[in-house]
Amino acid sequence: MKCILLADVKGLGKKDDIVEVNDGYARNFLLKKKLACEATADNMNKNKLKKGSEAEHARRVLEEARANGKLLDGKTVTLKVKTGEGGRLYGAVTAMDVADAIKKAGFDVDKKNVIIKNPIKSLGTYEVTAKLHTQVSVKVNVEVVAGE
Repeated sequence: MKCILLADVKGLGKKDDIVEVNDGYARNFLLKKKLACEATADNMNKNKLKKGSEAEHARRVLEEARANGKLLDGKTVTLKVKTGEGGRLYGAVTAMDVADAIKKAGFDVDKKNVIIKNPIKSLGTYEVTAKLHTQVSVKVNVEVVAGE
């Protein structure tokens, strides 16, 4: 029986693959657990349309990330932090602090996508990497200044 996988199935295939399996395996496991549907002409057309719209959406998201990357690349964001003697910080500047500063500048970046090579523990300007998409990463300058 031909089936269209609705989810990744270990040892069989990935989502949206069309696979040939035994009738019993399809009826008793794949169809029952909603891991697959029968590969009828109607379902095949729906699958093609779905793949096309998903590809179009992924392309739009990538274009948007590239456009934002061009605007953000090389930009400087400023962080005001509490300091002690000699310009040393109380604690360190974290990825969350940098992500918040980038968000205030108008760009949506998650803290998991901000990469700081070395801990930022003193005043100055540092370069960090922000990943806007799996294929788009940009360098952002972070200026740490004394404040409050």
